[in-house]
Amino acid sequence: MDPTLARAEIQRWGDDQIRVRPWRGDPSTAYVSPVPGRRPLSVGSVERTLVLLASRGVLRVFTAAVPPAEEAVMIEAGLVPRERLHLLRHDLTDLDRRDRRSDPRLRRSRPGDRRQILNTDTQAFDTFWALDDADLDEAINATPTSRVRVVARPDVHGFAVSGRAGRVGYLQRLAVSPEMEGRGFGRALILDGLRWMRRWGARHALVNTQVVNERAHSLYLHLGFVAEPHGLTVLEADLEARS
Repeated sequence: MDPTLARAEIQRWGDDQIRVRPWRGDPSTAYVSPVPGRRPLSVGSVERTLVLLASRGVLRVFTAAVPPAEEAVMIEAGLVPRERLHLLRHDLTDLDRRDRRSDPRLRRSRPGDRRQILNTDTQAFDTFWALDDADLDEAINATPTSRVRVVARPDVHGFAVSGRAGRVGYLQRLAVSPEMEGRGFGRALILDGLRWMRRWGARHALVNTQVVNERAHSLYLHLGFVAEPHGLTVLEADLEARS
């Protein structure tokens, strides 16, 4: 085991598995997320993970966006909510029947687009939410099947990461450069992703967005998403204050 948190790891506590990695490449800050597909974590496993991270010099922890059951576990283990997210669902029907053709402004991403994709993301989100290289890889690899589409005219001004796991589709990331807002790029990317999910057998799609991001929330609702009964929460812990 490395004495510091230098890369992504899986911590195993009995049947529990928790993924940890440096936040934005900083080994003193950790990003913690339950391993998908596993049973809900126990309080003890979260507490042991925090103790382990503190012993390795980690000063602060942020979690992935988790549902209410896992939020309760995290809070009991000593983390506190940082930000609330809307969770929305689309049944993949009525996907803009007036235009079934692919939008000519969109194309599949290429390796050379990566720098511009990350730059677009940085412009679209505040510092806490903006993706770095590891975050982008995590968004792309979070589901067994995924794809990245971009708006390129000719430079990249927007992108979307769409994923699919079985019958469920996920809009993992959507970003449009602020100077290009209002031109329909976000709408085109969302519909393109939803059509792809449906074409490959998804029955419904999920997306989350910050409660404070009213523009994105309104767009999702306009395109047929509906709010799930519960949202998601990102939590944090100051490990330095505990020592």
